Amino acid sequence: MNVPAALDPRRWWADAVAPERLLLAAKTAAAAALAWYLAPFVPLAQSEYSYYAPLGVLVSMYPTVARSASSGLQAIVGLALGIGLGLGSLAVVGTGLPRIVAVAAVILIGVLLAGVRALGVGRDWVAIAGLFVLLLGGADPDGYSLSYLITMAFGVIVGVVVNLVVVPPLRVARADDRLTALRDDLGAALHRIADALAGRTFAPDVADAATASLTATLAEVREEVDLADESRRYNPRGRRLHAPRDLNRRRLDALTGIADATRELSAALGRLTAGPGVDTRVPPSTRRSLAEAVQAVARLVTAPPWPDATVAPLRDAEAALTGYTDRLRDLAPEDEPLDAWDAAVSLRRVIAACGPFSDPDADTAAR
Repeated sequence: MNVPAALDPRRWWADAVAPERLLLAAKTAAAAALAWYLAPFVPLAQSEYSYYAPLGVLVSMYPTVARSASSGLQAIVGLALGIGLGLGSLAVVGTGLPRIVAVAAVILIGVLLAGVRALGVGRDWVAIAGLFVLLLGGADPDGYSLSYLITMAFGVIVGVVVNLVVVPPLRVARADDRLTALRDDLGAALHRIADALAGRTFAPDVADAATASLTATLAEVREEVDLADESRRYNPRGRRLHAPRDLNRRRLDALTGIADATRELSAALGRLTAGPGVDTRVPPSTRRSLAEAVQAVARLVTAPPWPDATVAPLRDAEAALTGYTDRLRDLAPEDEPLDAWDAAVSLRRVIAACGPFSDPDADTAAR
């Protein structure tokens, strides 16, 4: 029985002990301890509420400096709204409103405000902060609220500073690795399709297996590229990178186009070779020519995306595709199967996606 990746304990363990996760955990623990130690010295805040400082660290420690800063600010804004809501509810309770009604009102309004997307992660803190002020404010709700807000804000500042100063996370290399792995997977899928096509009949199950995981893999790689782009913002380590800021994004766009074309190629070949009479619709020589074109395109896809490595495979792929389309044109007009031309169009799309990486004037160097 195959366990889905999301439920595989081995995947959980690998994610939990990944180097970047271990570093983030160590930095968060150190920042929380530092915030706890320094919190009693924060002006305007009562020392008995120092435990909110480590909480502020937790809400601000994310895999990138940019997300740490934005999430920390959003949490403080949501917290301030919740504190205001709690103080307002206490004022209403002072007029004689039953506290149980105030609790329900705070939760109702807090959950409604949590629907404001602009608050980001701060949405989750509106109702919580309001409830804390209402139920824990005690005889000094103003002092509690001020200490709560200031101490949390102090923890956020400590978390952001530690994340920025101590090995600020940079995910560019990881994104590059994932893009390279996706590139190799696409090339392998094309090779398997070509091998299946070179046989007497095309095997749709082979092509389906070759392309089945592409959508999920693309989603994971896209998330990694987004995180890599985000990790370069406000990051002093990012300024030392020589690769252009949008390189991984351009590679992802190219690989997305290649994946789409590969799926279309598989579908076209499945229709082309379905049922009897394949050799009549697509003579063996034409089918072999198509298989050679797919193989040449697969070699182009797996070539490292820099001009010196791409020019020759690009030329070979163009020549192989031209040889295949010439054979199609040699068929009688009534014998030209439309799906065979669809396959040629799909291969042309793959070549077009790889083309920019062969331009010596384009800054696309990557491994």
